[in-house]
Amino acid sequence: MRIVSGKYKGRRVTAPKQLPVRPTTDMAKEALFNILNNLYYFDDISVLDLFSGTGNISYEFASRGTENILAVDANYSCIKFINHTSESFEMPIKTIKSDVYKFLEKSKQKHDIIFADPPYDFEIEEFSKIPQLVFKNDLLSDDGLLIVEHSKHTKLDELECFSHSKSYGGNMFSFFEIKTEE
Repeated sequence: MRIVSGKYKGRRVTAPKQLPVRPTTDMAKEALFNILNNLYYFDDISVLDLFSGTGNISYEFASRGTENILAVDANYSCIKFINHTSESFEMPIKTIKSDVYKFLEKSKQKHDIIFADPPYDFEIEEFSKIPQLVFKNDLLSDDGLLIVEHSKHTKLDELECFSHSKSYGGNMFSFFEIKTEE
């Protein structure tokens, strides 16, 4: 995998083969960050990267100037890899080894962007717990976005606070946001 833009553009990151991960494709990452680039100044935001795996998404935010990044994953080897990579690139990524659902239950910190990349074989109930916990615990800033990556075969449009989705090959990003009364 490689970093597609920013300060570290073109740098390759090679994850150990034993990590239980499926990194977001470069094409899908580039498309996602083109969308986000029109909505946010990356150096002014707080990012929470859930099911962070290799840290692929966190590295993209850091490369674009985001200073406040928290990566959460339950796998010790993933957290160790993210720590090693972020230190070697001098990226400001903090990590927490935790079950994502337990972390969301206890967290009180708001974020501008929450990105979740759970395993594609999750049941719909497991996917639905992500927006439920994020919105129940008020973890998004007022103009914040929750973005859930999933297979194009999984439909999340019936879930709470769903806004829209974008498909890139076999990858799909579903966007969730706070519904404001007009």
